[in-house]
Amino acid sequence: MIKTINYLFVTCLGLGSFRFAPGTITSLITTIFLYSLFHIINLSNTIILLILFLVFIYSFYAVSEYIKHNKDKDPKEIVVDEFIGQSIPIYLYEVAHGTSKGPQESMLFYLYIFILFRYFDIKKPFPVSFFDKKFKNSFGVIIDDVVAGLYVVLTLIIFMVIKSKFF
Repeated sequence: MIKTINYLFVTCLGLGSFRFAPGTITSLITTIFLYSLFHIINLSNTIILLILFLVFIYSFYAVSEYIKHNKDKDPKEIVVDEFIGQSIPIYLYEVAHGTSKGPQESMLFYLYIFILFRYFDIKKPFPVSFFDKKFKNSFGVIIDDVVAGLYVVLTLIIFMVIKSKFF
């Protein structure tokens, strides 16, 4: 039973089983899911943070159990790390901007966040590549995507500072 639950968790309800681009598909579904929570359901930031925090904490156990008897320590079907990495910049964007934005502006930034996250997750600039190569365990599987998400946040901050200074 717990093995099935962990499988569904680490594959984000089976999204990781997609043959083509499971990480990209999961990132896209995560973007749509979070947009729905923030803008359609209007769930509070605190409840969303609690959900994301619980996913983050449980993912270390679930991924560890999933890869325990697996030769590949970062199999492509594990996509909960994409969910976590994609969630970080979206959540921080929403908290930073509160209600001072319209749905079209949010959609545009969600698109930027999605594209930037996929770029950093695929290209793996340092230190994303360091965590990806150095740690062949649940920590490495998850943290490289966390760092990719933080790169997105840093990129958006730089963009907004440049925009406010020069435009």
